[in-house]
Amino acid sequence: MMKEGKKTYTKEEVNELKKWFDNQSLPLTMKVDKATFVPNLKDTVDMLFEQAYVCYENPKMQGCLYLLEKIRSNLEKNGTGA
Repeated sequence: MMKEGKKTYTKEEVNELKKWFDNQSLPLTMKVDKATFVPNLKDTVDMLFEQAYVCYENPKMQGCLYLLEKIRSNLEKNGTGA
């Protein structure tokens, strides 16, 4: 995934992240961090990937990918993700 100092993702990295999410059973909701609550996680992840596939090469539009990585990290930390 995105390494420190790296500005953008490749399409292959986005595909790899999408594949990981496709193999998960997502909870209905998630408190991503102290400022971010997601009331419908599945729909949110789907919309974030729609944006990610459009913006993955633009270093100023990496927020969707950052949020997907944060969700993935939370799932792994809480034992929900594989």
